[in-house]
Amino acid sequence: MKPSRLLFAISALALTAIAQPARAADVICYNCPPEWADWASMIKAVKADLAIDMPHDNKNSGQALAQILAEKANPVGDIGYFGVTFGMKAKAQDALEPYKPAGFDQVDAGLKDADGYWTTIHSGTLGFFVNKDALGGKPVPKCWKDLTKPDYKGMVGYLDPTSAAVGYVGAVAANLALGGSDQDFGPAIAFFKDLKKNDAMVPKQTSYARVVSGEMPILFDYDFNAYRAKYSEKGNFEFVIPCEGTVVFPYVVGLVKNAPHKDKAKKVMDYLLSDKGQAIWTNAYLRPARKIDLPEAVKAKFLPDSEYARAKSVDWGKMELAQKGFSDRYLAEVR
Repeated sequence: MKPSRLLFAISALALTAIAQPARAADVICYNCPPEWADWASMIKAVKADLAIDMPHDNKNSGQALAQILAEKANPVGDIGYFGVTFGMKAKAQDALEPYKPAGFDQVDAGLKDADGYWTTIHSGTLGFFVNKDALGGKPVPKCWKDLTKPDYKGMVGYLDPTSAAVGYVGAVAANLALGGSDQDFGPAIAFFKDLKKNDAMVPKQTSYARVVSGEMPILFDYDFNAYRAKYSEKGNFEFVIPCEGTVVFPYVVGLVKNAPHKDKAKKVMDYLLSDKGQAIWTNAYLRPARKIDLPEAVKAKFLPDSEYARAKSVDWGKMELAQKGFSDRYLAEVR
């Protein structure tokens, strides 16, 4: 065999070997990244308790839905994990099929699709995830408006609000806190314009590691990520609920329509809502979807309830309807 052909054959074999783990997986969950919401621990627990291999996946909500839609004729994914607005979009675009996991009846009506196309597994409160050591001696920002000050130039990050669920949640939170509504995103657009002038960073993927490293001192993110850093990473981290207010946001799972590993995927979804599964989420500082008590050791690590009083629930159905209009304005006026 000629050296060139031998090299090509070896390369082909190497690529095949790299691709094998994904094909060998028992269940494919799109948008289950190990650094987000401690999916790392959940994936390990699924393996230990169900003997199901489920690889991690570093998409965001928008990317997960886009891939499910692209594969509609020949599905690869089994489960989609989304911010709730993307769960609604997935149902509307016929990307999911109904399945009510065990424990579904114990999830509040506002946190699930009545027919079972998606259901909340946990929620988070949006705020500022701050690496205090990376602020260069500047005070920890306490309000949305603080972030537009020259003191924080080049220090603020938020995920792309036209793609990532947490990015859109940040836009909703800032908009409502600054006087907007689901009919008026003017305050959010003005705020993001000011952030752009202040050299804000706008990644598309989860940026936990960038905050921990100090590359991104301030990130719009959920309480569970900030607490994880505060109690498990080396450094000095803080979670801030902005003085003007913020929102609580549910994260949901849905069964991909015509999922190739449907029976095993259903077992995984049952597990996510089980007592043990819900407890795993609380160990990662997430609010469970079912009404189980937070362990005292976990609750003690949260900000006091008086701070959480500024975090409001909103009608995410209305916010989902408003999302395209906001995204169009953001792309036209900010990016």
